[in-house]
Amino acid sequence: MAAMRAILVSIVFLLCLPATASAAIEGRVFLDRDGNGRHSADEPGVPGVKLSNGRDVVVTDADGRYRIAIESGDTLFLIKPPGHAVPRHADGVPDFWRHHLPAGSPALRYGGIAPASANGDFALRPATSDGAALEVLLFGDPQPKSMVDVGYFEADIVAPLVGKHAAALGMSLGDIVNDDLSLYPAVKAVMARLQTPWLHVPGNHDLDFDAVEDSGSLHSFRAAFGPADYAWEEPQASFIVLDDTIYLPGQRPSYIGGLREDQFEFLQAYLPTLDRERPLVIGVHIPFFDPRPGVETFRRADRERLFALLRDFRRVLLLSAHTHTQRHYFHGADSGWHGESPLHEYNVGAACGGFWTGVKDADGIPDAGMSDGTPNGYARLRIEPDGDYALAWQAARASADYQIALHAPRVLRQGAYPGVGLYANVFMGMVDTRVEYRIDDRDWQPMQRAVRADPRVLIENLRDDLAAELRGYDRLPEAEPSQHLWRAALPTDLAVGMHRIEVRAFDRWRGELRASTQYRLEAVAP
Repeated sequence: MAAMRAILVSIVFLLCLPATASAAIEGRVFLDRDGNGRHSADEPGVPGVKLSNGRDVVVTDADGRYRIAIESGDTLFLIKPPGHAVPRHADGVPDFWRHHLPAGSPALRYGGIAPASANGDFALRPATSDGAALEVLLFGDPQPKSMVDVGYFEADIVAPLVGKHAAALGMSLGDIVNDDLSLYPAVKAVMARLQTPWLHVPGNHDLDFDAVEDSGSLHSFRAAFGPADYAWEEPQASFIVLDDTIYLPGQRPSYIGGLREDQFEFLQAYLPTLDRERPLVIGVHIPFFDPRPGVETFRRADRERLFALLRDFRRVLLLSAHTHTQRHYFHGADSGWHGESPLHEYNVGAACGGFWTGVKDADGIPDAGMSDGTPNGYARLRIEPDGDYALAWQAARASADYQIALHAPRVLRQGAYPGVGLYANVFMGMVDTRVEYRIDDRDWQPMQRAVRADPRVLIENLRDDLAAELRGYDRLPEAEPSQHLWRAALPTDLAVGMHRIEVRAFDRWRGELRASTQYRLEAVAP
């Protein structure tokens, strides 16, 4: 009788386990030769493929089979191996994940995740690799707040790329929309035009703000795009996407940059599977650095813990967005990095620029310039077979050689005190970028880096202030100090008349870049 009671107690205990109790799921990764997404007897399993539940990492056996723990709330995902491709859903999103929420997510304004139990089979397709470089498109903050903005995004960013790019991969670095998560289908329809596998990073404007805690704040994002944390491997590099927005409901501010314990579990399981000489690209939304010194926007303890895991990797590139400005940041001991050389973080400018604001042009698209003077657009990342990489900024609907914006006075008095500045905004400029100018084919002279507001943005701010009527739906953001602005005083001791100004900057990857303008000297009597 005592034994029977013990058995009954055990059964009751099992029945009362929380919904998050672990179970196990088994499945197979197979080569989908006929492209129907279903495994057939003549389609072999793919060995050596990594899969994860967001914490653990397992590898398929010789027959492509695997077994992994699964909990309610998990998203099971395949880590796409080099030399293979994954199919795409009807909406264009890569099909490499399965949600496991048998009861679905709590009721949310934007729907959340419908009831789903993870199916363990994944299809792969062969992908040829010619040993060439990998081209990647990088979008920071598309962030439409309405269908009107979705139209701007399509016309300004996506349409000019359709059929005209060589990218084999793309990544949007958060704020896919601006709080209105009902816009996800429209954004996906626009992105599908690019016919490119695309990785999506969640941002602080992609949250379910009616969620009661951080752990449930991305259900609607996950329903649309899959896991919030995952990895993806190409022949040239490995990519890791991390949700680094910690939601703090009821607090001000309502979020902070950081990482969670399950993300560290995933990294601790996944990173040891990688060759430390192989390039590693990590994409997040909120920058790892603090844009305002002394104001912690990314939790330092989390940054130091992550950097410790990355310390022995020789080729790491960090990608972030969020700021609606652009800059390169090199981490050292002061920010917790103790690797052999500084750790490069590229804070990518926004596709929406200054939030789709400003005066419309002849095509009906807003100026959308950023507060640091960078035009809105997107970036290109190129990773060579030997691991070297190159970055470039592409201003929306502009020629590829538009890399420097100049500001200079139109006219000065001959002989006046030479205190009026020429400004050069070098969009991809770094602290050590060499920038020079010359007048009328004279000798090149150095320009000095000036961390201050770009006069071009200040002019637009003042025009908005002085206008009797609104110049656009919303005005451009207020100018803030640019990290890639250079200045030189224009000479006034030259002959009366027009003088040509040339500026050149030496880009780390593209070499010499040039821009030109002119100013006039007039003889004026007192």
